[in-house]
Amino acid sequence: MDKHAFTRPQTTLSTYLHDTDLYWKDMTIPMPPTSYVTDLVYTPPDGGWGWVVVVASFISIGFAFSFPKSLTIYFKEIQEHFIISYSEIAWVSSIMMATTYAGGPVSSVLVNRYGSRAVVIIGGLMVSAAMITASFATSVMHLFICVGVIGGFGLAFNLQPSLTITAKYFFVKRPIANGLAMAGSPVLLSVLAPLNQFLFDNFGWRGSFLILGGVLLHCCVAGSLMRPIKIKPAVKKPTHQSVTEVDVTHQTAETINRQGCVEKVNRFIDLSIFKHRGFLIYLVGNVVMLFGFFAPIVFLVPYAEQHGIDEHDAVLLLSIFSLADTVACPGTGFIASTGWIRPNIQYFFSFAVACNGVCHLTCSLLSGYVGLVVYTIIFGLTCGMVGALKFEVLMDLVGAHQFSSTVGLVTVIECIPVLLGPPIFGLLVDIFKDYKFIHFTSGGMLLTSGVFLFIMNYYNYRQLENKEKASKKELQISSANELPAREEANDKEAAVNMRSEEATYST
Repeated sequence: MDKHAFTRPQTTLSTYLHDTDLYWKDMTIPMPPTSYVTDLVYTPPDGGWGWVVVVASFISIGFAFSFPKSLTIYFKEIQEHFIISYSEIAWVSSIMMATTYAGGPVSSVLVNRYGSRAVVIIGGLMVSAAMITASFATSVMHLFICVGVIGGFGLAFNLQPSLTITAKYFFVKRPIANGLAMAGSPVLLSVLAPLNQFLFDNFGWRGSFLILGGVLLHCCVAGSLMRPIKIKPAVKKPTHQSVTEVDVTHQTAETINRQGCVEKVNRFIDLSIFKHRGFLIYLVGNVVMLFGFFAPIVFLVPYAEQHGIDEHDAVLLLSIFSLADTVACPGTGFIASTGWIRPNIQYFFSFAVACNGVCHLTCSLLSGYVGLVVYTIIFGLTCGMVGALKFEVLMDLVGAHQFSSTVGLVTVIECIPVLLGPPIFGLLVDIFKDYKFIHFTSGGMLLTSGVFLFIMNYYNYRQLENKEKASKKELQISSANELPAREEANDKEAAVNMRSEEATYST
């Protein structure tokens, strides 16, 4: 094997696939045999206007992930205004994040029908209108509906289309592109945190919500930059099914109708993905992870204030977290594009999740503001790693051609832990009056998820490897059995040709 196979530039899809295949042959760790095989009917440009799309996705994804977290600055004032508990006010951001995830299937259907550009623009208008309406709320239920439900759907229409169109423009450089796009979350969080504090000090929570409604119109600008990629349809080759032809006359009308319904559903959402073992492993691991992933971020400022930190210094922790997250996202994308990590990206993701869990478990060991800053930096770095890899590993499993439908199914299932996580942890705070239990519980969940993903991916790749070896062995046996028959047929053909030549010679 060429030792420099992964140090030279990789500019084409075919070269990348070839070099990756050579690389895997020398690997001792179980590998995904079809991890980089793609049935795309076009070659992604891996650049050009794709970088403009990355900038647009940077804005859309940034608002989708950072905006619900940044609203925690207003929670204390809203809590006192409506005279409610902390677990109740935590439902605002929780419903918004959950709706962002639950709107995935709807967003997938709309993207497949109308494209990413139109969906993102509509989403920007929805979340903007939601925040403007919320500024006139007279009860916390109004906030649940406006900010949580309507705003959440608006953010859903920003998140999934941005991920989908980025996957269409890139393949070889896809980890880097995803890392840069996902960096929008920490960058905008670092901007929104001090901005929200400034707005709150000068305009209160109602005036701030009204102004934020105008700020969110930037999502519409981002959507206008998402130019659809031109794809030439592939010419389907005729297939011969004479051997396996099915006689539809023997099928009942009920069976035909059932098949027709399944085909209509699969046209929008591909449910066959639930037969994919690697996808199920990813889904289970992520559901466990998300139960504890958002709570430490939501309660970071209150946790610091409980330890006697000034309000403005506590808010500064969000900016420090965002800065570390910003560095980690593109850095992780670059590392994930290297020759050794790209084939092992599933293991790399499990490592990032486990590190995030260990970070929370050790949080209580650090004391004072300096200790909180150290914890926040490590927390931001590990969050950036998870964020940059979360959807990249899903693309690695299912391919860009299935990603649009699959990500919708993933997000609607993940909305359950996203919805229940922060309120459950808020209830722990109401019961124990101490935020350290949040870090212990969430850290344990994240560590469990990371270990689960590593072990199960190892098992999955071992099974795939054994299956591939068995297929090759069967092919060899089949070829060996057919060899005598081929030799006999060749001998007969040679004998016939010899007789024909002798007859011609005699004549």
